[in-house]
Amino acid sequence: MNDLAGLTAVVTGGNQGIGLSMAIGMAKAGANIAVWGRNPDRNRDAAAQIEGHGVKAVPVTCDVGDEAQVEDAMERTVGELGPLGCFVANAGLAGNVPLVETSLAQWHEVLRTNLDGAFLCSRAAARRFVAQDGGGSIVIVSSMVSRYGASNQAAYATSKTGLLGLGRTLAVELARYRVRTNILVPGWTRTAMNTDLRLNDRFMEATTTRTPLRRWASADEFEEIAAFLADPRLEFHTGNEVVVDGGYSIF
Repeated sequence: MNDLAGLTAVVTGGNQGIGLSMAIGMAKAGANIAVWGRNPDRNRDAAAQIEGHGVKAVPVTCDVGDEAQVEDAMERTVGELGPLGCFVANAGLAGNVPLVETSLAQWHEVLRTNLDGAFLCSRAAARRFVAQDGGGSIVIVSSMVSRYGASNQAAYATSKTGLLGLGRTLAVELARYRVRTNILVPGWTRTAMNTDLRLNDRFMEATTTRTPLRRWASADEFEEIAAFLADPRLEFHTGNEVVVDGGYSIF
């Protein structure tokens, strides 16, 4: 059982899907949670749901691609919840556009959130951890698409692959400060982001058949994984890609 009592954790994009489930998982283990997201109403709803587990939750409106907003969000978070213990860089956008039709603006929109945002947020977290001198955990949320090609997903796949390099670098560079960095690689998971994909019966059959468990994950299956990755007792666990895909990548 992971014990996160009193830990302060941030989850970007923590107001829905995998991000919200990770926040709930850490809350169930005792962590106080800051939910960072661009939609204030969803942030508040998520915070209320998280507080139902007996912890404190703070909704923070933040565009992770905006440097000033990230810095302000971090100041507010530690001001209200105390020293940072875990930071989950989860916020992301998907673009379902054929490569030949992808504009530079569409490309930049996805990378701004998925890659630039993860950089800005992990840098802010790293600075805080170094200043606190008490160790900590960073979790970078990538995607199984980082391993395979994906039609109509050039920007998304590129951003998620870039996160692997970011996460590995952070693991090496921050180890001297006792800051662990691990990369979560989810497989096919039912979220609002892929509602349109799940309307395609042929696609669902193909992806389900290739998954040894013969199903997609539900977002709540990431609750305990989040608590594990945040646990400060796991000092030697860093630089790891934690693949949660029902066996898809080995089949």
